[in-house]
Amino acid sequence: MKKVVLSALAATIVSSALYAETMTLFTDPKTGQVFTTAGEGRVMMGDFIDAKSIDEHFREDESHVAEYESKINQYVDTDKKNWSNKLKIGGYVQIRNTEWLDGEDKINASSTSRDSFRRYWADGSTENDKNFLIRRARLILSGNIGDHLGLYFQPDFGSTPGSATTSNFGQLRDLYGDIFIDKTKEHRVRIGQSKVPYGFENMQSSSKRLTLDRNDAINSAARDERDMGAFYYYTPVAIQELLKEIDDLGLKGSGNYGMFALGAYNGQGANNVEKNGNYHIVTRFTYPFKTESGQIFEFSAQAYSGRYVINPTSNDDASTASGRPPLQENAKKGMKDERIGITAIMYPQPFGIQAEWNWGTAPGATTGMLGTTRTNAVEEKSLNGGYIQPMYRMTNVLKDGDVLTPFIKWQYFDGYSKAETNAPRNQVNDWEFGAEWQVAKEFELTGVIHKMNRTDIAGNFNGYNQRFEGTALRVQAQFNY
Repeated sequence: MKKVVLSALAATIVSSALYAETMTLFTDPKTGQVFTTAGEGRVMMGDFIDAKSIDEHFREDESHVAEYESKINQYVDTDKKNWSNKLKIGGYVQIRNTEWLDGEDKINASSTSRDSFRRYWADGSTENDKNFLIRRARLILSGNIGDHLGLYFQPDFGSTPGSATTSNFGQLRDLYGDIFIDKTKEHRVRIGQSKVPYGFENMQSSSKRLTLDRNDAINSAARDERDMGAFYYYTPVAIQELLKEIDDLGLKGSGNYGMFALGAYNGQGANNVEKNGNYHIVTRFTYPFKTESGQIFEFSAQAYSGRYVINPTSNDDASTASGRPPLQENAKKGMKDERIGITAIMYPQPFGIQAEWNWGTAPGATTGMLGTTRTNAVEEKSLNGGYIQPMYRMTNVLKDGDVLTPFIKWQYFDGYSKAETNAPRNQVNDWEFGAEWQVAKEFELTGVIHKMNRTDIAGNFNGYNQRFEGTALRVQAQFNY
């Protein structure tokens, strides 16, 4: 804006100089003399401007330029102070459809279990073996308020709170501020509800992830991948530039969660109140790098520790005769919840592979018989699991500018889902065969054949270890804006 106005002023100065006092000059070709009046044998040379007159006009107009430049600077400074001009709005919507190829009668799980997975697989009961589902409807408001504060606000209007028979509720996903300690943004502290820096796929946006859902083994570390807390991130400028390059190349990175991260958070998961006054502590180190050939790799290690309070069927120590599980005293105060994990990624250029694994201890349901009486309890249990995902990225396949990425994913988990009622056992051994077609930046289409072999995690003790198998065709349309 400033440059435009100054250019206009300069043009005005030149224009005004052209209209300064002029004189017409004539010359005698024979003698070469110059005259200011016409006469016999004299030829007109043209109109000329007095140099002194030009200088006087420029001096006068320069004072006006200074005056106007001062006003322009005042306008620019005022514009900088208006923080709302620094915010931008974006988001994405995901709409899914699921059809069971094996048929509902071949899935050995209770309808309750299938209800618990409706928001993931768009399936709820024997009567609803195929349907459409709004999986996510995100609206993102973000931007840097100044040199030392960034803001990020993301609600989701595709949430399914409480009963899985209702959907499309608004719920907070992210609301945090990034406090930049230095202008290079190498050091920052993030305060609010945000993603816990544990696991690459957990931090990777759902809008970028190839598979429709995150793996159970690492995703079970934090409900909805988020929590309330404060996290310190250190990202050297060179790493910032490489992470931006990964994003600019469309290689589906996780974003900037620091080369080193250290934080404290409540530990109960997103949109859940703290229950025991005990912080979870998390740390992560990741190192992305590029070889001389241009291939980009990333390796990470992460860990967290805390005490987690489960969501029991009953909040008292009622006997098993009442049909409710006894809740041990230490479970009320929180049970050991700790993990370590590793990540290895070769970004698809065009071939890539992504793998993660983690091990740890978490609250877990157990059931058995004491004589003729069933004993139910929640105890500290070990877990392990992860996934391996090869992929191949191709561009300009069906049209100019499109990206087609076929992939295979195997995931395994032998552990417990602490965020579900009674922390039921969760065993997973799934395969996914699919492809994402990014038609344009605004639209993506993903299709997956999902072969499931997993545990019923309905949250009850009587059937918590029942397994079901099935094959589903899952399709998702994604709109980016």
